[in-house]
Amino acid sequence: MAASDQLPDAPRWSGINHLALVTPDMDATVRFYVGVLGMRLVATTMAGPMRHYFFEMGPQNTVAFFEVKDAETFAKPAGGPSDRAIQLDHISFDVPDEHALEMLRKRLLSAGSEVTEVVDHGFIRSVYFTDPNGIALEASWWVVDGTGRPTDYTDPTLFGDPDPVPAIAELRAGALEEVPHTRLV
Repeated sequence: MAASDQLPDAPRWSGINHLALVTPDMDATVRFYVGVLGMRLVATTMAGPMRHYFFEMGPQNTVAFFEVKDAETFAKPAGGPSDRAIQLDHISFDVPDEHALEMLRKRLLSAGSEVTEVVDHGFIRSVYFTDPNGIALEASWWVVDGTGRPTDYTDPTLFGDPDPVPAIAELRAGALEEVPHTRLV
């Protein structure tokens, strides 16, 4: 019996409630996410001594920031190596089509933000930019939507890694043989 078959049913995921990021300057963050990206500020609260603000990406999907005064920030290109310990490489926001991607690129440029040309990754197309905190951001649209179809681990359009990790072989065979155990810090 597969390890994942021994677990209770998985939740029916409906998106990302929020990603919690850090900013030393909430005012600049609000100005960028609302003013430049056009996201709606949907909630603000205090979490102890820190401001905690939420920006809507879609229904019940937000990106949130904790304001940590004097927090050290650094810029790193998306997908690029770093000599620093990091857990987050970048965030990619979904847009519905190529026109929306081009319009976002024009909006970023008009606001004085640097942004890449459209990058074709095969199944998605993207542009890359950063926020005022140095966080690497991406906007993408699905050319071939991997989420809107049954999974086919043999489809080279969506599963193009020539040397996939062992878990992929297990998934191709029908189920994961083991799952990791994690601990709270």
